[in-house]
Amino acid sequence: QVQLVESGGGSVQAGGSLRLSCAASGYTYSAYSMGWFRQAPGKEREGVARISPLSSTVAYADSVKGRFTISRDNTKNTLYLQMTSMKPDDTAMYYCAAALRPGTWTTWSSFAYWGQGTQVTVSS
Repeated sequence: QVQLVESGGGSVQAGGSLRLSCAASGYTYSAYSMGWFRQAPGKEREGVARISPLSSTVAYADSVKGRFTISRDNTKNTLYLQMTSMKPDDTAMYYCAAALRPGTWTTWSSFAYWGQGTQVTVSS
C-alpha cells in the first residue's frame, strides 16, 4: 500500500524559503517518478515539479523555475522540494505524488498516488 506523508510546510514572508519533505513507503520508491503539486483556494491543482526515478530528468512549472528545486534520496525513500524567493502566489496546499507506473518518465497527468498535503502560506 502506497503511503506518502508530507512535512515542512508553514508560514513564511515573501522572499523567504521553505523545504518540503515527503516520506514514501509501501512500494519500491526508487522505481517511480515523483512529483509535487499544489492547490490554492478556489483554484485547480497544478503540477509544480516532477523528477524521474534516478533523478536524471526534472521538470518545473514556469511559475517556479529558478526558485524551486526538486530532489530525491532513494536511500531514504524521501522526496524534497526546496522553495526559495517565495511569493504570496505560492500560498497553497502542497501535495506529494507518485507515478501510476514504475520505470518511466511521467507526465503531469499520470500521477496516481497522493499524500494528505502540507500547507504553505507566504505573506507579503
